[in-house]
Parts: sequence; C-alpha cells; structure tokens
Amino acid sequence: MVFDATVQEMVRANRANWDARTPVHVASEFYGIGTRDAREWFADFEWDDLGELAGRDLIHLQCHLGVETIAFPRAGARTVGLDFSGAAVTWARRIAREAGVDVEYVQADVHDAVEAVDGRTFDVVYTGKGALCYLPDLSRWAAVVEALLKPGGVLYLCEFHPLLNALGPKPDGGAELLLRHDYLPGRGPVERDSTHTYTDGPALARDTTAYEWAHGLGEVVTALVGAGFTVDRLTETELIPWQRWPHAVRADNGWWRLPDDAPRVPLLYGLRATRT
Repeated sequence: MVFDATVQEMVRANRANWDARTPVHVASEFYGIGTRDAREWFADFEWDDLGELAGRDLIHLQCHLGVETIAFPRAGARTVGLDFSGAAVTWARRIAREAGVDVEYVQADVHDAVEAVDGRTFDVVYTGKGALCYLPDLSRWAAVVEALLKPGGVLYLCEFHPLLNALGPKPDGGAELLLRHDYLPGRGPVERDSTHTYTDGPALARDTTAYEWAHGLGEVVTALVGAGFTVDRLTETELIPWQRWPHAVRADNGWWRLPDDAPRVPLLYGLRATRT
C-alpha cells in the first residue's frame, strides 16, 4: 500500500476501529451469528447477476466477519475472504468452521491483496455493502481488482448507494430525510468519532475514530473502465438489509425500505464488470 503518511495513519485508525467493533458485532442481534441464513444478506438480483458459482474461484474483499462469505462455498465456489482486521479474520475463521464450510481467510489491507494471496487469480471478485467508503483512491483499488482476476473474470460490487450516504434526518429529529452529506467526492475524508457502532450492543472500549471517503457512481464506473473493465450490469434498488432509519418499514422479502409516502430513491446498487 503506497499512500502518504497522513492517509496511512487514517487507514491504520480504521483498522483499529474495526478491531474494536468486532467483539460488539459478534455478540449483536444485528448479525445474529449462528442463527441468520447467510443468503439473507444478499439481494435476489445479486445471485442472478453472479450466475453459476460451482467450481469457480472467488475472493470476497473487505469481508469483515464473513457472514456473507460463507454463502459462496455453499453455492459451490472455492472461496477466499480477505479483511484488514485481525480480530475480524479470527472470528470469520471460527464462524466458517462452526458453519461447516471451507473458506480460506487472509488478513491484509485490500490494496495489498495481490501479494497477500501470492499472486493467485480468481474468476470472481465480490465486495461491497459498506466497503468502498474506506478506500482513499478508487483507481488504485480498481487496479488491484483487475490484477486479482483471470482474463474474462468478473467483479461484482453490491454497495450502499451514495445517495443513501448523502441523506440524513432533519436536525429536529423528524422523519423527513434531507441531503445532509456529500454525494460527490472532492472534499477529502470525513472523520467520524463515535462510541457506538451501527449494530446493537455496548459502546466501543477503544479506537472510536474512523475515516470515510465519499465515492459517487460516476467515480466508481470511471475507475473500473480506466482499469480495463467493461461494466455490463448496474441495478439500483430501494431496499437495504437493515433498518437505517427508525421510520423505515419491512419489505415483503424481509429487507427494509422507506414508507409508501416517501419518495422512491435508490439505497443500494449492484454493479457487474468484466475484466476485458
């Protein structure tokens, strides 16, 4: 990973923050480890876009606890999970073992993934749902993904829509959502110092500061095209797998959306790109 000293320190802080989050997440009802089906974390269109996985080599980047990752070997893929948090990787290995699935987990920063897997290449790179905001430079990330894929290999990215990240409740606490945060990049990372993570559970014991970078859809697509990818599928949906705001309501599939009287806006997107 080659960044200046300031960015490297931000990445270090993020890794420490995710180490601190891990025990809270493991014990949370949100993740429901051992009780939730791994496929609950996927939109239906993801499986359609991914296609047949049996016999394919797949790597899941920024996989955290691996609650999604274990769905891939169950679909027949030879699976590697990679995350920069040592605490998360330790738990991911345990979760996979207890679930009776075979996943190879590697601890490394995503920018060092090629070296961390000894130059192996894959048919599929999967990533998303809260991953891109921790990447300082999408062009460097796209180059790493390209190097991880076999010719003709596929990147599948399912990520929270940048519009979701830009929306926030009114300052008075009302249900109406306003544009409160940047959609587009350009003003550097946002520093967040929070004693609580996004799940239920106690306050973090330490390392409460994290840094996030905004990435619009245009930046994502441009980075991938610049790295030699062909984008052949982009799906936007109003559904997300957790209750982001108190007034969100359950959809028929168990995910969450805004109420019927709210505007229909995209909260999650799926993107498929092929290494050409």
